[in-house]
Amino acid sequence: MRARAKISLISVATITLLLLSGCASQESAVLEISSAKAVNVSTTQAPQVTRVIALANGSAEIIASLGFMSILIGRDIASTDNELRDIPIVTSGHQVVAEKIIALNPRLVIIDKSTGPASALAALKSAGIAVVQTPEAWTLADIPLKVTRIAQAIGAPQSGEALNRAMARTLEISTQSKVKKRIAFLYLRGGSAIYLIGGKESGADSLIQAIGSIDVGAEKFSNPFTAMTSESILSLNPEIILVMSKGLDSVGGVDGLLALPGIAQTDAGENRRVIAVDDSLLLSFGPRTPNLINRLATAVQKVAP
Repeated sequence: MRARAKISLISVATITLLLLSGCASQESAVLEISSAKAVNVSTTQAPQVTRVIALANGSAEIIASLGFMSILIGRDIASTDNELRDIPIVTSGHQVVAEKIIALNPRLVIIDKSTGPASALAALKSAGIAVVQTPEAWTLADIPLKVTRIAQAIGAPQSGEALNRAMARTLEISTQSKVKKRIAFLYLRGGSAIYLIGGKESGADSLIQAIGSIDVGAEKFSNPFTAMTSESILSLNPEIILVMSKGLDSVGGVDGLLALPGIAQTDAGENRRVIAVDDSLLLSFGPRTPNLINRLATAVQKVAP
């Protein structure tokens, strides 16, 4: 199944404190990355629109990083950078309630292809609201186009160029630290008995590659996500397991993760080497991603020196 369809299963976390904390005791070598610092720019260019509702994944964070948070009157649930805390979340996931959006009297609504339903989007257009679809991003290479299109949508293309240059510089620094470890990304939703191994184009593979490590799932599986079995995880034998924070919580923390078939017998399981990243941050692919990569490299070095 394509990455976009699989990723649509992923729910996102609420706003958490800006920190990188962890525990590397003998009992548990677990590190948590709760947030990351966004790259920001300031330009003399002014946006051409006001009263913007940003529903495309992470688009509100990009607009804030461009220096134009004042035009935002609503955001998607995945934009959780702390500076956006006063901007109301107006969707549940990607599901739009047209009446709720129209009541805010926006001039522009920014969406991506995961935003729906189509009937709600049609209602927004019928109400005379401009609706602009921007591309999604699932790799580092996708980020510049996503920023460019969002900047164009609000009428500030030069600011978009400035943000792309700033992120490129920060990424260059962040990716200089290489830590070659074998990492498996697991998507977990214990309440729904969903246990998946990330493969090629899961999104996490791009981040793991950026720090110089090996995504063992992407190395073996061509699909973005594959159902996890004891045999499959044992065959990968990762040194480190990467998960989303809510996913780890859903299985009962590290002890619950180790109780899943095959996990305890892997190198990562035997040594309790787990890195948990905030759900809304891991696959945000936006202004916070360069700092996330730096923090991920640091976490890998700490959990598996």
